[in-house]
Amino acid sequence: MTKSIISRRKFIGTTAAAAAFAIIPVNSLAFGKKSKKPNSKVNGVQLGCTTYSYRNMPHKVDDVIPYLLLAGINSIELRSVAEEDLGLPQVPARPRGQMSDQEKADFAKVADEIKEKQRQWRLSLPMARYADMRKKFNKAGIDVHIAKFAPSSWTDAEIDYAYDAAKVLGSIGITDEYSDAAAKRLGKFAEKHHSLAMYHLHAQAAEPGFSFENVIKDSPANMINLDAGHYYGATGKHPNDVIIKYHDRMRSIHIKDKTGPTSNPAGFNMPFGKGETPIKDILLLLKKEKWPIEVDVELEYDIPEGSDPAKEVVKSIEYMRNILE
Repeated sequence: MTKSIISRRKFIGTTAAAAAFAIIPVNSLAFGKKSKKPNSKVNGVQLGCTTYSYRNMPHKVDDVIPYLLLAGINSIELRSVAEEDLGLPQVPARPRGQMSDQEKADFAKVADEIKEKQRQWRLSLPMARYADMRKKFNKAGIDVHIAKFAPSSWTDAEIDYAYDAAKVLGSIGITDEYSDAAAKRLGKFAEKHHSLAMYHLHAQAAEPGFSFENVIKDSPANMINLDAGHYYGATGKHPNDVIIKYHDRMRSIHIKDKTGPTSNPAGFNMPFGKGETPIKDILLLLKKEKWPIEVDVELEYDIPEGSDPAKEVVKSIEYMRNILE
């Protein structure tokens, strides 16, 4: 297996640049009149990130745009932050500790009431709100490549709403977490809306009897959102084998660096270049084949002291730039 290697001098230069950017006020990065448009497409490979990477920071749209500009990112998977930003009623956090049967019943009742409020909110929300959101991203030079609404358990009307919103945002489709039920249901809505349904996978590939064929078989609109890190961390197998076989049924790959299943610790998230995921091999394959598959950072490793997710995304993107340049 080939591991990604970048020179110590180049990496030090990268981290120094990230530190320098960190002291620039984010508002000037995002909204300065002379700000240079971001570009994270490197030798034909579109690098980006999922906004889930910023989950431990303030991450409404006006927060996220400066983070993306800091990393020079021009394409994203927009997570549920979109609805949160627009005012979606939130289900309360489940109480910690042991709950009595009555407490469980009370919590379930509240959760059901909030879900009904969410349904009503979605079906009454003007699509112009999403059009305005798209304008914010596009003005900054950022495209919403994919919208992750994860709607497969919603009502039919809510799934239609999600696809309408994805279209207004400029997305090629919607991502959801993979399950057999999701794949059977969501693909039909994707067909109806002339869009795509993409399914994010974790460690399922290591489970007995798993087949990627089950992800895509129920609809020509069903696509694989391969998480290369999770796949390698769970199976120890090279992700390129899956990418080559199913490249025509992929439009995005989540990328992270992890240890393998026989390492100690096993399947552990690491900073880019510190784990065992063959990131270099993946990127060079995409560079060679020129398939329309984007590569999105999904940041899940522990943030070093003195840093934050925005700075770590910068390092991750620069690590991949150095491979592709």
